[in-house]
Amino acid sequence: MGHDHPGTRVGAMIRNFVRLGLLGAVVAVVAEAVLRRRAAGRAPEPIQLLAVIDAPIEDVWSELIDIEGQPRWMHDMKSVRMEAPGAATVGSRGEATVRMFGIAVTDPVTVTVLEPPTRFGIAHEGVFSGGGTFDLTGGADGTTTIVRWEEILQPPILPHLAALITAPVFRHIFQADIGRFKAIVEVDHADRTDARGLAVQRARG
Repeated sequence: MGHDHPGTRVGAMIRNFVRLGLLGAVVAVVAEAVLRRRAAGRAPEPIQLLAVIDAPIEDVWSELIDIEGQPRWMHDMKSVRMEAPGAATVGSRGEATVRMFGIAVTDPVTVTVLEPPTRFGIAHEGVFSGGGTFDLTGGADGTTTIVRWEEILQPPILPHLAALITAPVFRHIFQADIGRFKAIVEVDHADRTDARGLAVQRARG
């Protein structure tokens, strides 16, 4: 019996991979069309997160709107540079360097919502479009704050299908981010409370 030439086997493997690739592309395009039709023009569903922070709303707000300091708790955000110095306003623009799936990308951002101390939002204008909105609600006794975070990230290709696939990954990342944010705010608040208590003791002494 004859043996297939190695080149013949390699060629057959390549053809099979090409066929599988084309089939996968067709399935992806069809799935995207179905999801887009169901969405009826709406953006993909946002990723929703919630945290209850043991600190007054003013302390939470102060940390949240420190845009250039956000890499402290958003670990996939490596740096942020705002175009204009000073406090942010609606329309303020900046540029973030973000690592997505191991690749560093530039994410131009614009502040779209600024309602102290309850609402803050930005629009993503880079490779991944979309935006994020934070809603803050003070607790009944003023010592806690409920933070609700909604984030939409739309990939540039097959946005509805890609958003569906990547949502669990981004949810895991954002859940860790909001956990770090909570920890930072609570530690800072505790430190300030201790410092005020010490100052009162010294004044009385």
